[in-house]
Amino acid sequence: MSEPSRVPYQQIHQAGRPGRWRPAVGIVALVVTEVLVVPTVLLVAFMVGFLIRGGDLQSQLNSLVDTADPTPAGLAYLNLALAAAIPVTWLLIRVVHGLKPRWLASVRPRIRWAWFAACFGVAIVALFATLIVSAALPAQDTGDVGGRLNDFTSTTRDFALVVLLLTPLQAAGEEYAFRGYLTQAFGGLFRQRWVAVVAPALLFALAHGAQDAPIFFDRFAFGIVAGVLAITTGGLEAGIAMHVLNNWLAFGLALAYGDMASTLNPSGGTWWSIPVTLTQSLVYLGLALVVARRMGLRTTADPAVLEGSGRRV
Repeated sequence: MSEPSRVPYQQIHQAGRPGRWRPAVGIVALVVTEVLVVPTVLLVAFMVGFLIRGGDLQSQLNSLVDTADPTPAGLAYLNLALAAAIPVTWLLIRVVHGLKPRWLASVRPRIRWAWFAACFGVAIVALFATLIVSAALPAQDTGDVGGRLNDFTSTTRDFALVVLLLTPLQAAGEEYAFRGYLTQAFGGLFRQRWVAVVAPALLFALAHGAQDAPIFFDRFAFGIVAGVLAITTGGLEAGIAMHVLNNWLAFGLALAYGDMASTLNPSGGTWWSIPVTLTQSLVYLGLALVVARRMGLRTTADPAVLEGSGRRV
C-alpha cells in the first residue's frame, strides 16, 4: 500500500464508527468526566481512607483541594485526577469510536519504548541548551526558589515519593487527553492538521486556570510542540517524555530549594522567560524529528489494520 493511503495519527478516529458528531460528543464527555466525575470519585475514595486512618475528616478533605498550602495527599489527589484521563480516553475511544484504546498511544499501535527512551535523552539535551540560554539572559522569575537547600523532613519524603511515582502518570494522563484524544477528535472534526495541533494546545493552556501572559505563552508553546510531535511522529511518546522531565524538574527544584505551593500556583512570569521557553521547545522539536527520522519511525497507520481493530456500525 502506498504511503499517501496510510492514516495519519490525527485522522485515526475516522477509521472507527462513522459520524461527525462522535468527536464532539467525545470532547464534551471528556471534559465533564475529568471536571466532575473523576474528582468526585477520588474524593470519596480519599474520604474512606481518611475515615479508616482517623482524625478530623473535614480538615483532611479540605487539604486535598487547598493548593495554596498543599500536602502530599493533596498532590497525590491532583496527580491521580489527571492520570485518570488515561482510562477515561481509553473508554471514550472504545465506546464512542469503536477502536481499541491502544490507537491513542501511537500508530503502531502501542507505546514504542525504544523511541520513548530516545525522547528522554533528547529532552535532557534540550534542557542543557535551556540552561545555557537562561544563564545569558536577565534573571527570570523562579517563584520562591532560592539558593539554600531545604531541610529534609518526613513531609519532604512523602512529597518526593508522590512526585517520583505519580508525576509520570499525571503527565501521561494530560498527554493522552490533549495530544491523544483531543488531537484525534479535532482532526476528525475539522480535517486540518493545524486545528488538530492548535485547538488542544489552547485548551491545554486554558485548563491551567488563571495565569499571566508569559506563563500562558509557555504552556501554549509546550502544547504546540507536543502536538506537532504527536502528528509528525505518529504517537504520544515525545510529548510524554518532555512533560515528565519538565514536571520532575519543577517539583524537584521546589522540594530542594523552594516550596510546592509556588510551583503549583505560579504567581506570574517575565517575558525574559520566553527565549528560554522557545530554546527548549525548538531544540527538543528539531532533535526529536532528526532522531525519529534516523530511527525510521513509522508515522502513519495501515488502514487495513486500523479498521480491523474496531467494529464499524
